[in-house]
Amino acid sequence: MAEQAAIPDEAEVRARWSGFQWTSENARKAAEIIARYPEGRQQSASIPLLDLAQRQVGEETGTQGWLPVPVMEFVAAQIDTTPIRIMEVATFYTMFNLAPVGRYHVQVCGTTPCMLRGSDDVLEACYKKGLRKGHTTADGLFTLTEVECLGACANAPMVQINDDNYEDLTEASMTAVLDALARGEKPKPGPQIDRQTSCPEGGPTTLKKMAERNYDYRAQWNAAAGEGA
Repeated sequence: MAEQAAIPDEAEVRARWSGFQWTSENARKAAEIIARYPEGRQQSASIPLLDLAQRQVGEETGTQGWLPVPVMEFVAAQIDTTPIRIMEVATFYTMFNLAPVGRYHVQVCGTTPCMLRGSDDVLEACYKKGLRKGHTTADGLFTLTEVECLGACANAPMVQINDDNYEDLTEASMTAVLDALARGEKPKPGPQIDRQTSCPEGGPTTLKKMAERNYDYRAQWNAAAGEGA
């Protein structure tokens, strides 16, 4: 499937990240997260703490963020567990990056619904912009990964870029999203066609007044039922 980005040399990683500590704001957030769990169950905080750590690394590096081994060891110490327990979590969930990524992590869904609806065209748009699977562009902006189902099959094809989904894509609309990000703009997430979330394209096809207000159709239904009796 996707070529994976390479993890940097361990000595280099430890030299850069062995002194990792929470920022004052993230220390407060981490304490709040850990306090959600009963005494003796602090290991349940591993996922939100890893997410918080990845985001801090992202802020420090101007990227989406990733989890160097010393950072995972730091999180393990925060909840009094072994590093391997934290690494088991980080390697299981694809939301965690185990190698450096760019400012925008472009995750293209290549599973069957997206493939049938044109994910190859979405990937072609990425390739034409110089993105390669498992690699970060020379300017540090984009990392491209092909992934399995991201759960927006009704709006296929789609990609996830950092925290946002972009759906109902074509080669042209994917190119427009990448161009906007490269310019420092924020493209509108969600469907890239005229529809709200997963509603029909162009708007509702039935019960149209409900789109305007909480319209009560019961009088019409009762009258229709009476006519049919």
